[in-house]
Amino acid sequence: MHPMKKPAILLLAISASVLFVFATAKKSSARKKITTTSSPVNVTAKSSENTSALFSELHLDKAGLNQNVFTSALHGFQELEANGTVTKDNIITIIDFSQPSNKKRLYVLDLENKQILFNTLVAHGRNSGTLWTKSFSNEASSLKSSPGFYVTADTYMGENGYSLRLNGLEKNINDNALGRAIVMHGASYVDQSAVNTLGFLGRSWGCPAVPVSKHKAIINTIKGGTCLFIYSPDKNYQERSAILNS
Repeated sequence: MHPMKKPAILLLAISASVLFVFATAKKSSARKKITTTSSPVNVTAKSSENTSALFSELHLDKAGLNQNVFTSALHGFQELEANGTVTKDNIITIIDFSQPSNKKRLYVLDLENKQILFNTLVAHGRNSGTLWTKSFSNEASSLKSSPGFYVTADTYMGENGYSLRLNGLEKNINDNALGRAIVMHGASYVDQSAVNTLGFLGRSWGCPAVPVSKHKAIINTIKGGTCLFIYSPDKNYQERSAILNS
C-alpha cells in the first residue's frame, strides 16, 4: 500500500466516527423531546388538548352545557393563560347565560383532574331579564349583568357576607366590574324554591349570585386568579369580544 494513503484512510475513519456520534446524539435528543411531549396531559399543555374529547371526559353534555359554549370558554382561557393573566390554571368557571335561570347553569371545572366540582344555579341582574338573560350593561347602577371573561381576585366580608371580587378583562364590556361592585356572593333568592314559586330564579343587582349553601365552597375553590367566563349568545358581545376573536 502506498504510504501516503494511510493518513487519508485514518482521516476518513475519524470523520465517520464523528458523524456517527453526532447522529446518535441527535436521535437521543429527539427521543427526549418525544418523551416530554407524550407525558400525561396537564394544564400547561391544554392548548394541545382535544376540546371535544375533554368535553366528553367531563360529561358536560349530561350536565346541560353546550359544547360550543365550552369551546368558547376554553379558547379564551388558553389566551389568558398564555399571557399570564390567569395564575391558577387548573380551574375554570363557566356561567352559561344561553340557559334560563331555572337551570343549573354555573359550572366549576377542574381541568387537570377532569372533574365537575360544582354545577349549580346562578342569578343574573334584575334588569337583564326574568327567566332569560337578554340585556347587558357595563354601566354603574344598571342592575344588569356583564358577559365575558373575568379573573377572580380576593375575598372580603360585605353586605352580602363572604364575597369574591371579580376583575372584568374585556374593555367596554365588563371592565367596570370592580367599580360596580360586581362580585360573587351567596343569596337566599338563588334557590329552587324561588323557581318553584316564580317560575324563574331570583335576581341580583348584576352579580353572579349563587346558593348560600354552596357559596363559601365555590368562592374558596375559584378565588385568587382563576378564569371565570360568563357566556352570552348576544351578537353584540360575540362581535366585540377581543378575547373570543383572538
